[in-house]
Amino acid sequence: MTTAKKNVKAVKSSKTATPVKTAQGPKHLVIVESPAKAKTLNKFLGKAFQVVASMGHVRDLPKSRMGVDIEHDFTPEYIIIRRASKTVKQLKKDAEGKETLYVAPDPDREGEAISWHLAHIFSEQNPGAKILRVEFNEITQSAVLRAFDHPRAIDMNLVNAQQARRILDRVVGYQLSPLLWRNVGRGLSAGRVQSVALRFVVDREREIRKFVPQEYWTLDAKLSAVDGSEQQKIFLSRLSQIDKKKAELQGQAETDRIKQELGQLSFQVSHIEKTEKRRKPQAPYITSKLQQEAYGRLGFSAANTMRIAQRLYEGVELGQEGSVGLITYMRTDSVNIAASAREEAARYIREKFGKEYLPEKPAVYQSRKGAQEAHEAIRPTSAFRIPDSIKDFLESDELKLYELIWRKFLASQMVPAVDEHTAISILAGEKYGFRTTGKRNLFLGFTAAFGEIKAEKENSREIEEEMPEALELPDLKVGQNLKLHELLGEQHFTKPPARFNDASLIKLLEEKGIGRPSTYAPTISTILGRMYAERKGGALMPTELGETVADILVKHFPKILDEAFTALMEEELDEIEEGKMDWVKVLKDFYGPFSEFLARAQTEMKNVKPAPVPTDYQCDVCGKQLFIKFGRFGKFMACAGFPECKFTRSIPTGFFCPETGCGGELVKRRAKGRRAFYGCSNYPKCTHVANELPKKEDAAEASSEAP
Repeated sequence: MTTAKKNVKAVKSSKTATPVKTAQGPKHLVIVESPAKAKTLNKFLGKAFQVVASMGHVRDLPKSRMGVDIEHDFTPEYIIIRRASKTVKQLKKDAEGKETLYVAPDPDREGEAISWHLAHIFSEQNPGAKILRVEFNEITQSAVLRAFDHPRAIDMNLVNAQQARRILDRVVGYQLSPLLWRNVGRGLSAGRVQSVALRFVVDREREIRKFVPQEYWTLDAKLSAVDGSEQQKIFLSRLSQIDKKKAELQGQAETDRIKQELGQLSFQVSHIEKTEKRRKPQAPYITSKLQQEAYGRLGFSAANTMRIAQRLYEGVELGQEGSVGLITYMRTDSVNIAASAREEAARYIREKFGKEYLPEKPAVYQSRKGAQEAHEAIRPTSAFRIPDSIKDFLESDELKLYELIWRKFLASQMVPAVDEHTAISILAGEKYGFRTTGKRNLFLGFTAAFGEIKAEKENSREIEEEMPEALELPDLKVGQNLKLHELLGEQHFTKPPARFNDASLIKLLEEKGIGRPSTYAPTISTILGRMYAERKGGALMPTELGETVADILVKHFPKILDEAFTALMEEELDEIEEGKMDWVKVLKDFYGPFSEFLARAQTEMKNVKPAPVPTDYQCDVCGKQLFIKFGRFGKFMACAGFPECKFTRSIPTGFFCPETGCGGELVKRRAKGRRAFYGCSNYPKCTHVANELPKKEDAAEASSEAP
């Protein structure tokens, strides 16, 4: 038994998990990615282990050049990242004299690649170094000690899958981006996945613009049973059939005519159907579903969700309990659950809700094709760590996300909810049919732990045409006469499909097989960061720059922006990870067609930079005329005297600054790390800022007061 294992065994056997003391100091070095994780592992492993952080990747391709030798099997040129040079120097110092070096980054491709790069650095320093990989899905004492009990070699299939993706993205980015600089604007970028996602956003916006709304009407009747009681419950029923055909009312005249006819007719219950329906719980979260529901329920962006989840995974200080990882690893596409976690959840459900809430057999969920079945779904590390018990140790958003994960996991291990659905058909005369539906819950089942969220629907008409649904309906009988209280005709217009938001774009990317759990949030962040899209409310709206870039890439690189081709590339990366494909062959197969498109684009791609547009404004520095130009961040005004005079300013919005006596104009600005905002043109004298422009009436009032 190795010293490392002896120490781990000692920790396991100790009731208080007291760290094993060594006279000579730490014998083993453990390298994780973050200081938070290092702090938590230090508590578990004891003094025979020194746990340090690499702060993420330490080696990568150089920024100043492509760093890939395409002619020689895409050999990468890795260098120590500048920001990591001090860290690497310290890691080498820490490794001196250690018996074993354990690399313990996250359990995915990126983590395996970091492990491989670290091993390369230490092997250069000490060719005989004993380097082992440890992997754990949750940062709890039992999981960590189990991982150190079963260290392994670095998995080169995982490493090669990461290398293939990194080199693929580098080749695309470093060869497409210069074309955009030359023909659109400096500082732009193109990416294999981000460009496809941008295309989705642009195409959706154009669908919205082309959409022509169609008028339609609905007609509801306010009814109650005729039984002589003044307290009889009034309910709504919607016109659904005319002469046994679907009712489709096109205008007010038709609706008014039918209302007049109905006013003369008697209403009677023609059919009642009651059915029991079971609503099954959903699987515990995978990355994409967590991002979608965190957006829908909590309003969190995908990037924010992942930042918070990272903190919950790496460890949170819980008073006397110390630093503890609260959730399992948050980048996963598997719905698997460890048997021990399922058993613990069953104990909690039995104690909290009762045995009737537990299924006879534990629920088994099916992961999507290609999911990494060795991983687990996102779940709490302990079902008994209820949100209320740790609320004093978490920030507000951390608590909200933890509770979402905790409730979803518990619900996934519970029985279905049972509802009674009632559908009542009503006849008015012999010609008009009305329909009312109602639902009442018979058994809470999983909803006792986690309520449902109503899915977004692409077609707003579908939402509006749903039958009015009452939670409780009066007790009616077939043949019973009904009293008509009022007829309500309402005008509607069909609406275009909704713009994408974080949740709906991630859902589409997942459905199309584009990207993987680790790429969804960065993809959206890149589109926003490059100013290819901006948020309007919660929606993603392409900018003029984004549309220009999407169009030029689709025209000259149709295959690269083809969703089926991009999905195929993801499948091949998965096959590299599984050892079924050679990573160099995958790159060669991609680069052949890509290089042909690239060669044609270099000669055929035309400059799409719009010509400068003159304005009535003058330069504040030299007095020359200002022109509207097109740059990386969109349109701006620049001096006609450029390059001698480099004065620029944002384009005025036409709204005056609301600050009394200022007289400046509001201009659109951007700051690193935040979305666009509106600031005063007199900055820094006036520091007024706002997230939105004033309303028209407010602007008119400010304009009248402006000097």
